Amino acid sequence: MIQITDLPANKSFVLRNATVPVCLVDNPPADLPLNSDGLAKLDIRVDGGHIASIASPGRPERDITSFDLSEGMVWPCFADVHTHIDKGHIWPRKQNPDGTRPGALSSTGADRTENWTADDLRSRMEFSLRCAYAHGTAAIRTHLDSTAPQHKISWPVFAALRDAWKGRITLQGVCLEPIWGYADRAFGTEIADMMVEYGGILGAVLNIQNDTDNLLDFVIGLALDRDLELDFHVDEMGDPDAKSFDNICEALIRNRYDRPVNVGHCCSLAIRSQDEVNRALDLAAEANLRVTSLPMCNLFLQGRQFEANGNDRRSQTPRWRGVTILHELKARGIPVAIASDNTRDPFYAYGDLDAVEVFSQAVRIAQLDYPFGDWPMAITRTPAETMGLSDVGRLKAGGPADMVIFRARSYSELIPRPQSDRIVLRSGKAIDTMPPDYRELDDILARQQA
Repeated sequence: MIQITDLPANKSFVLRNATVPVCLVDNPPADLPLNSDGLAKLDIRVDGGHIASIASPGRPERDITSFDLSEGMVWPCFADVHTHIDKGHIWPRKQNPDGTRPGALSSTGADRTENWTADDLRSRMEFSLRCAYAHGTAAIRTHLDSTAPQHKISWPVFAALRDAWKGRITLQGVCLEPIWGYADRAFGTEIADMMVEYGGILGAVLNIQNDTDNLLDFVIGLALDRDLELDFHVDEMGDPDAKSFDNICEALIRNRYDRPVNVGHCCSLAIRSQDEVNRALDLAAEANLRVTSLPMCNLFLQGRQFEANGNDRRSQTPRWRGVTILHELKARGIPVAIASDNTRDPFYAYGDLDAVEVFSQAVRIAQLDYPFGDWPMAITRTPAETMGLSDVGRLKAGGPADMVIFRARSYSELIPRPQSDRIVLRSGKAIDTMPPDYRELDDILARQQA
């Protein structure tokens, strides 16, 4: 296996005998032999920081440096389309009191009020981006808590980071506000205008609430008037009466909003009746919906129950794990992505913005195997397309040489181990893949706690 120091900078080279998920290759060679998991052997030539060619394995060329990967896997860099880097890494100072979604909302809200200064946000968000970059992520969409007065603090910080990280991570932002917050029409208009100012995406959280249709019509109208994208948190709960998924589809159709709309979570779909699910899928297809599942965070929060035991509370084993109907959505032609969601905060105590972990955990949680098929697209090509990025999440001749190289030769070798020895190439050059030390956050967290 090649070493990072062996890769030439700004020179031509060939990665020989690579194992590649063919679903991630634009215009793969004709009649390419695939195994049962959709993997094939390929040679990838890099020239001037771009992929010059992708071809069936051939004999080494004498006039170019080549590296034999011994069938190690090569993926394009990742796209993480649903994150919350403004919340990231507050767990050490503000934990979830009971591991539930209401507990996450209350503790995060308290921490936001007490601690989310511009310096605090900048330090933690920068740390998150450094983690994601080291793991091989090239694009991130983050939701930003935008309840007043936080919106006036967070969005300038985000804009500065987006500029600072240009060329390393393409960063998109979505305003995060409960749908009922838009009942204050003046504030809703202010938020929409701010999205125009900062190049953001209009968003809202919907579960079960009153006046859903009127609020959706107002939000969609704001987006139509300003030519804004939409991205919603939807039905993040285990209640079959949570049907905001349907409400959103109907509102998009009713208001003739014809751009693709990303929706995250959609947990309650998994426990609704089959007739209702069939209708919801019909609506989603008509409304041009794209769905992002957050399997690790949903696994952490959903189905957590407690029972009284004297003066103690003891957790019951969860019967409900919160993952939406990924296979059914995909079978209906609705684009499906998986993403990190929260990282070391009250909504999810773990995670590191590592798309490999997201994929490997999703394979286990949602059974994205037998066959694996094109599920690798869920952390690469599909979320990149949701973000409108044509050069991210795919391997193509003429595209940037942004790749992740693994020793693993198959999914049965990729999934079991954390792949901490991966090599990440950006524009054909190997980067430092060591994530930042958590100790770097000690000072900022200590200052706020003080």
